[in-house]
Amino acid sequence: VASVKRVGRRIAVAAEDFLRDQGYTDDAENFNWEFSLIENDESVNAWCMPGGRIAVYTGILPAMKDETGMAVVMGHEVAHALANHGNERLSQLLLVQLGGIALSTALRDKPEKTQALWSVAYGLGDQVGYILPYSRTQEYEADRIGLIITAKAGYDPREAVPFWRRMMAEGKSQPVEFLSTHPATEKRIRTIQSLIPEALQYYRR
Repeated sequence: VASVKRVGRRIAVAAEDFLRDQGYTDDAENFNWEFSLIENDESVNAWCMPGGRIAVYTGILPAMKDETGMAVVMGHEVAHALANHGNERLSQLLLVQLGGIALSTALRDKPEKTQALWSVAYGLGDQVGYILPYSRTQEYEADRIGLIITAKAGYDPREAVPFWRRMMAEGKSQPVEFLSTHPATEKRIRTIQSLIPEALQYYRR
């Protein structure tokens, strides 16, 4: 708990500093930071709500290994909040729902089997062609911003690579990247490696 709060405070200061650097001074004042450790060894997860509430599950602590690994995870999750990915996701799902309603209206005079086939096709199309790829884009954006925040907070961003290697070593199965909201781990590691030189410019020992 002490580690979560200590790392969280440093990540929060770095996140606000990042927003000011980008010209979003007012936004930097809108976060009410909270840091929590949730006891659940089965959940390898962490998250940050838009208002700045950060939670880390005990299940991810072994993969984090130390406070630098914790900073990598927190930086990534805070980056989602800074980039308003939660709001983007909500807007995106609302658009998909509206599209489904429009399709149902257009097909209401068609045979029941035709309606069912089109509904299935629409569901697959919006998931594979729109929602999931967009989520992967958000993940890559959060990786980049998260590395910068991690570096600004005084943690070595190069430790992101060993962290993801440890996540791979967990041996948990994952879906094919095309059907996943997260990039495949090997590809993600290569992308992170390409982003590290930029993040190192902000690294404060």
